[in-house]
Amino acid sequence: MDFELSDDQLALRDAATDLLGRRASRSDVRAVVDGGSGWDRGLWADLCAQGWPGIAAPHELGGVGLGWVEAAVLIEATGAFVAPAPVLGQLVCIDALVAGGERVWAAKLVAGDAIGTAAFRPVEAHHHDDTWLLSGATEPLPFGPSADVVVLRATVSDGIAAGGTEALFLVEVGGVRRPAEPAMDQTRELGRLHLDDTPATHLGGADAVARHIDAGAVACSAELLGAAARCLDLSVGYAKERVQFGRPIGSFQAVKHRCADMLVDAEGMRSTAWWAAWCLSVDDPERSIAASTAKAWCSDAADRVLASALQVHGGIGFTWECDVHLYLKRVQLDRVSFGSAAFHRDRLAAMLRGKVEAGTPVI
Repeated sequence: MDFELSDDQLALRDAATDLLGRRASRSDVRAVVDGGSGWDRGLWADLCAQGWPGIAAPHELGGVGLGWVEAAVLIEATGAFVAPAPVLGQLVCIDALVAGGERVWAAKLVAGDAIGTAAFRPVEAHHHDDTWLLSGATEPLPFGPSADVVVLRATVSDGIAAGGTEALFLVEVGGVRRPAEPAMDQTRELGRLHLDDTPATHLGGADAVARHIDAGAVACSAELLGAAARCLDLSVGYAKERVQFGRPIGSFQAVKHRCADMLVDAEGMRSTAWWAAWCLSVDDPERSIAASTAKAWCSDAADRVLASALQVHGGIGFTWECDVHLYLKRVQLDRVSFGSAAFHRDRLAAMLRGKVEAGTPVI
């Protein structure tokens, strides 16, 4: 069995790398950070023109008709370049809308005519006069201030109407001004959504919520992989060039071991992230197990890789001029987005316990 990307997927990765290399270069990203704009709308327009939002959407909605492995390839590239564009949230939002049968907004998001984001922390929902109403505040959402729609989960008071104690909803928020909040990662604007009996569209019950969590976990894992892999490359390159005591620091055993540990972590991230993306793409029965495994591993591994990258770079690694801090800040948000490592370990344990109690194989 071939566990590598196919030729077409490798070509997609090369094309994504080439495009972001030209449109999300170091100077482009730093211009967004220094200017405080929150994101690069010109870059986003170029990505939409290339069909990025619709990579996994069906043809009838204007999408490319591929799957989540290809989507993960693109998200990994955005992580590698810390691209200031709403790729991750848009793809997760589109996945929920397509699965929930909401075709109008899905088509708008695929075309890039609207911005979508997705929340993880549940709000409250109740059913009144054939209308779903949501109340509560979300966590800070990447690109939340610019979003036209938000997909979010909610605990419901009417489990029969919603199909369970939790359900997935779509909220239209376009035209409502939401101020951006101070953010450590300045390549992505952040904003909370405050709901007060806000009308919402029901997208599905517990199964839809589970898929939403899976999609978000896979997307964050892919972006964490991209950031960690790029920081490994930056660290190895710096270790070859930086000379101390008349020798490149990469020749010292302590630095070699750091880089070797980073490689082990990055390759583990790659294996789990690609497995989870494939499971999500084909709706494999192990989908949720794969997604939680990937998110738990990638969250912790990316943290270790970034810590080692700072150590390899030494004092310069803590300066504004060094790019490592850009990746560190993105990783810190992605680690806790769509569930922390602890959340997904608990989720994974619950799923595996269910298998054991049912007498089915765990592996």
